[in-house]
Amino acid sequence: MRMSRRGVLAAATAAVAASAPAASAAGHHGRERLRTGFERLAAGGYAPLRGQRVGIVTNPTGVTREVRHVVDVMHADPRVELVAVFGPEHGFRGTAQAGGSEGRHDDPATGLPVYDTYLKSGQSLADVFTASGVDTVVFDIQDVGARFYTYIWTLYDCMEAAVLAGKRFVVLDRPNPVTGREALGPVLHREFASFVGRQPIAQAHGMTVAELARLFNGEFLPAPVPLETVPMTGWRRSWFHDATGLPWVPPSPNMPTPDTALVYAGTCLFEGTNLSEGRGTTRPFELLGAEGIDGRWAAAANALRLPGVHFREAYFTPAFSKFQGTTVGGVQIHVHDRTVYDPVRTGIALLVTAKRVWSGFAWRPDHWIDKLTGSARVRTMIDAGATADEVVAGWRQELAAFRKVRKEYLLYD
Repeated sequence: MRMSRRGVLAAATAAVAASAPAASAAGHHGRERLRTGFERLAAGGYAPLRGQRVGIVTNPTGVTREVRHVVDVMHADPRVELVAVFGPEHGFRGTAQAGGSEGRHDDPATGLPVYDTYLKSGQSLADVFTASGVDTVVFDIQDVGARFYTYIWTLYDCMEAAVLAGKRFVVLDRPNPVTGREALGPVLHREFASFVGRQPIAQAHGMTVAELARLFNGEFLPAPVPLETVPMTGWRRSWFHDATGLPWVPPSPNMPTPDTALVYAGTCLFEGTNLSEGRGTTRPFELLGAEGIDGRWAAAANALRLPGVHFREAYFTPAFSKFQGTTVGGVQIHVHDRTVYDPVRTGIALLVTAKRVWSGFAWRPDHWIDKLTGSARVRTMIDAGATADEVVAGWRQELAAFRKVRKEYLLYD
């Protein structure tokens, strides 16, 4: 079953790649210019969507390099019949904060019906696709490379719902902004599955959304969806976002810059503690702290000599979320060599040192940390006094196994 799925996926991807024209060689330093999946789809006259009533799952990151939204572009183009938009968490136009969405409405700019997918899955989401009247569901959202960033699980849920509703599924690829070099961190254990991790992938997966779609279809979906992917051209797995030439649009309100994405796969773990993860500041996930913390935390973290990163004693006052309106102490993360920086190892080291130097450290009572890390192991090891290196060693085998599976679904050298 698995091998046959992989063969179907490879054939589908090749067919779509062949239908789009090759990118022109007009890139920086003589490199081929990167073209996103949407750029290739549009340049090819929307061939994979011809004769189909189309709905698109997207958010504010679904833009061209001229920062026109792809919905506006497609709506104005007679070569494609766009009839519906599906909005994820934060909404299609991005008006909602974390844990919110825009609900069912008609888009003022295009008049298109916008359907809410947030917190819907299975048959309830399939019913939305059926009610919309679409034949094909398209996905175009910028990911940030972390398992607990929920848009990849919106992708998974929409693929599963498309199977139930009998719809085709097309994924338009975009770069992983923190590179696609390798997978890092613990792999989710199935008993800890939630919307911040549906299936056993690594905490920093090192894949693009099209590669993840192929992985989901080949390994995890109960039944495969009729899937086509439109890959990028001109992308290198070693590239960070600033090498792509693409604009950065915040994928969510607390992901303002590519620097945020660089640290997020590690410091988002502080959502599982009573410390602020920097929400309500201009540097979310780069600033961490709580009342009563002083310079001893930065000193303890710097003493570990973690590769590629320095820690600065910092004080800040969140405008919302934890410690709203209260000045707290903590650290600011300064990545000085991103090529050797490991965000997950750094996040674990910061948890270990915070617990050691601050007597007020506590996990969230709901053990949210277990959902973020994918098991109870990180929490229990840290509580037992393990070092950061000991915690990291605990996931080596499962990470090696995931890397082996991951390799079969990669689209780019």
